[in-house]
Amino acid sequence: MNDNPLPLRHPARLLATWFGAGLARGAPGTWGSIAALPFAWGIAWFAGPTGLLIAAFAILAVGIWASNAVTQASGIKDPGEIVIDEVAGQWLTLAFAPLDPMAYALGFALFRLFDITKPWPANWIDRNLSGGAGIMLDDIVAGAYAGILLYFLLPYLP
Repeated sequence: MNDNPLPLRHPARLLATWFGAGLARGAPGTWGSIAALPFAWGIAWFAGPTGLLIAAFAILAVGIWASNAVTQASGIKDPGEIVIDEVAGQWLTLAFAPLDPMAYALGFALFRLFDITKPWPANWIDRNLSGGAGIMLDDIVAGAYAGILLYFLLPYLP
């Protein structure tokens, strides 16, 4: 993905690609979600679920800025290399999870399911909002759906 005129060292592109995770070949959204996991674990370990929830919304704001900069520079509406939206959505999902590898694995899977299928209103946002807000907000909806479902499924985990 060398068609972006912003160099990777540019802060907006570095953050939008989540430190290059979005440049991985094949399924950049999945790679972005995977790259979000250790950060989520660290934030939750230090600051708990509330800290992770705050971090998710902080990265939402940063992601809107970074995504706007990358889309304006590239001229592409939603470049595949932008994965900071997956980071925000994944962190929102995991704010509902305990620090447990099984819960994080289920949270990862649920977020990817909702991010890919984009149930309403995520699909509406994806089609109708442009720029950084459009890129970021559909993943926030997916993260909220996944987090709520995760919360209700957790009591049934072994």
